Amino acid sequence: MIESSTLDIPETHDVPKHIAIIMDGNGRWATERRMPRTAGHIRGVQAVRKVVEHCARSGVSYLTLFAFSSENWRRPEDEVSLLMRLFIRTLEREVKRLNENGIRLKIVGNLSRFEPKLQKLILQSQEKTSANAKMTLTIAANYGGRWDILQAIKRLVAENPQAVEIPELINEQLLNSYLAMSWAPEPDLFIRTGGESRISNFLIWQLAYTELYFTNTYWPDFKEKELELAFEWYRGRERRFGRTSAQLKTK
Repeated sequence: MIESSTLDIPETHDVPKHIAIIMDGNGRWATERRMPRTAGHIRGVQAVRKVVEHCARSGVSYLTLFAFSSENWRRPEDEVSLLMRLFIRTLEREVKRLNENGIRLKIVGNLSRFEPKLQKLILQSQEKTSANAKMTLTIAANYGGRWDILQAIKRLVAENPQAVEIPELINEQLLNSYLAMSWAPEPDLFIRTGGESRISNFLIWQLAYTELYFTNTYWPDFKEKELELAFEWYRGRERRFGRTSAQLKTK
């Protein structure tokens, strides 16, 4: 038996089935234009709309966006407050558009820290789009990859107490079933805008074999053209999953 952290080798297509994005650079985009950082976040919402719609048209099945990390609470209080208000306003305005485009909305993360109004709106938005099947848009909010793994372990042990005495019962498939995005395949393509080259505690379990694409373009300027450049780069990648180039050519 072959032991591998990727049990099923996914087929590679011209367009990634699952894309995960860190939308970075909103604040710097605004600062360079002598505007308040909040203006960059507002402009960033417009970029989200364009990317979501282009992914849906292109045949992407899953799009996951890192909107607010568990570390982002460390930002200035007024900026965090603006982000929360923007989150509420975006949900209120965009759910109808998502429904019209057949897009299902999922929101993952430790949602308990959000105010009750936002928590209620999150649940309602997910319920309203639950029957849509063209594409699944996941928003990671108050999310961290380490939190995800830790909460998965806690739930696994709580529901499988025998695993404490018999650790052999725990395998990757079982642990994966308790992760926040257990229902989605691992991302094929990861994109980070804004010029940084790290994954910043985002989907650290799921990104094990993902192709990592970094661009200097700030998120507010990341539109259809930039997304197509990422697709073109992805098509040039050789996804081996432990195999050799010769094996891929033979296949």
